[in-house]
Amino acid sequence: MSAFPFDAVLFDCDGVLVDSEPITNRVLAEMLGELGWELTVDECMRIFTGKAVKDEATLIKARTGFTLTPEWLVGFRERRNVALERELVAIPNAATAVRALHATLDGRIACASGADRFKVELQLDKIGILDCFKGRVFSGHEMPRSKPAPDVYLAAAEALGVDPTRCAVVEDTVTGAAAGVAAGATVFGYSPSDLGHSGPEALRAIGVSHVFTDMADLPALLAGWRLVPA
Repeated sequence: MSAFPFDAVLFDCDGVLVDSEPITNRVLAEMLGELGWELTVDECMRIFTGKAVKDEATLIKARTGFTLTPEWLVGFRERRNVALERELVAIPNAATAVRALHATLDGRIACASGADRFKVELQLDKIGILDCFKGRVFSGHEMPRSKPAPDVYLAAAEALGVDPTRCAVVEDTVTGAAAGVAAGATVFGYSPSDLGHSGPEALRAIGVSHVFTDMADLPALLAGWRLVPA
């Protein structure tokens, strides 16, 4: 059997491992409605999926006249976390794929998310795979720049002691995929048909190497990949 072609696999979290976007965006739509910006959940998802709310302060102020405050963001996260604790489920087959790749790579996997660390770890724990990422959770909130900048993926690769060009990144939005491409990784785009994930064409246009629709396919897809020598 040939050697596994990647030295590490770096996962996004929301929309890749957990089906969190409908929950988070429902809470966000409710709170933006309280500020006077009425949005359906679908509209909110189209605007905010793949982005950190704090990074959209200018847009929110333009639509509501309200300047985001630390207190408002804390309130949003608290309401969001309560809903996630109650309702969150895993992306189908994601947990099985994570455990398979964790075993294949002797633990050289990481979760590199644009979300705050508390949310990421809450979600991974909720679906029962936090142990696979122990000490290897990276948050864009803790980086100089969040996605689409590559900082969180570069930090994850450095912590694992691997060259980012030898990493596979698994993403589901254009914003996140752009971060993986900018890091020099080979990016695989998860793009099922349901709302909240970027479409195949948009992902390929940003530089995604392969688009797939079922997490069950991921371990074999990565194992069979052939890297082009630099």
